Amino acid sequence: MKYHQIDRTLFIKNRAKFMAQMKPNSVAVFNSNDIYPVSADSTLPFAQHRDIFYLSGVDQEESILLLFPDAPYENQREMLFLKETSEHIAIWEGEKLTKERAFEVSGIRTVYWLQDFEKVLNEMMTYADTMYINTNEHYRAAVETETREARFVKWWKAKYPAHQVAKSNPILQRLRSVKESEEIDLIQNACNITEKGFRRLLSFVKPNVTEYEIEAELIHEFIRNRSKGFAYTPIIASGNNANVLHYIENNQQCKAGDLILLDVAAEYANYSSDLTRTIPVSGRFSDRQKAVYNAVLRVKNEATKMLTPGTLWKQYHVEVGKIMTSELLGLGLIDKADVQNENPEWPAYKKYFMHGTSHHMGLDTHDYGLLHEPMKANMVFTVEPGIYIPAEGFGIRLEDNVVVQEKGEPFNLMRNIPIEVDEIESLMNS
Repeated sequence: MKYHQIDRTLFIKNRAKFMAQMKPNSVAVFNSNDIYPVSADSTLPFAQHRDIFYLSGVDQEESILLLFPDAPYENQREMLFLKETSEHIAIWEGEKLTKERAFEVSGIRTVYWLQDFEKVLNEMMTYADTMYINTNEHYRAAVETETREARFVKWWKAKYPAHQVAKSNPILQRLRSVKESEEIDLIQNACNITEKGFRRLLSFVKPNVTEYEIEAELIHEFIRNRSKGFAYTPIIASGNNANVLHYIENNQQCKAGDLILLDVAAEYANYSSDLTRTIPVSGRFSDRQKAVYNAVLRVKNEATKMLTPGTLWKQYHVEVGKIMTSELLGLGLIDKADVQNENPEWPAYKKYFMHGTSHHMGLDTHDYGLLHEPMKANMVFTVEPGIYIPAEGFGIRLEDNVVVQEKGEPFNLMRNIPIEVDEIESLMNS
């Protein structure tokens, strides 16, 4: 991996937290992701399943983690199963984890090769009453492909139908949403890499540059700083492209006088950052662009202050909507009659700001977190209001990543990334 090795104490703590939530006499199993084929012998780059990574630090395919806190023998309580490495594999694919190296990464002493999994699992199931299956229950999930984890769950339940079934996901949703200090440091590193990419762009962007050239500048800077690349598919949207919320073609020329909405960020060690900035192609905002930009910035700053322990996600968005309504009135985009006659299910401000303001962030860009439960300290959220005006040919979104604190305002992990109009114009014209 490109990233520096993570201290295994993080994964030891994560496993201890998970196992403390398991029912008595239960087994939990977690699988790596598949390597997905393209066609012929081509595959997509491997991306590890975030749950097994969170609990073990293992970042390679065909790996399995088994947890059994009440196992009769201590060496059975945490077990890793890995693809057996060999000289042939080392030559053709590169070095894989040895048993010794797996312990260094994960802190797990009991490591088997994968061919022993079914035999060892069978023994564990004779001791256990409950199996914890790992299903994807994220509120944004829309999975059409049968994953390695899903195939395993189907096989496991059929093989051992007499056992009770429990779910790992509700435990992980709560645990992963509250970050350890080591995780916040990793997210901060991803944000720092993103900052380097953004600053690189400010001296690069000029009229007639293409969106894909901007994308190339970013990937160059990200990879040279030990990132695998983008944390998500980059949005580099000039002019009216910014009014397509998930515009990813990135194939247009940036014209003088237009704005570019950049929703682009680096990952580091599988942890995401998530940045949005909007900059002028020509290096200067027009008066109208500046007015809208500063309105969005004010909404972001006020929304950020609300991310405190005990806040409910749904009510938070209602309050942000009130602030946005006030700004849109000031910009003349809506009037008092629009507000008085609005549909409560789709308020007037939604014409120009139709998406949510914040989501959990961490190992996934849209990370685990139960939205009906109050916010807690050390949760990491995005703050990303926007105003989109197709009739005027531009859209503006601004986004930072913040950590909820025990007291006071959140800590901004992107505090050093330029966002004020004057600073952006100064850097673009220096």
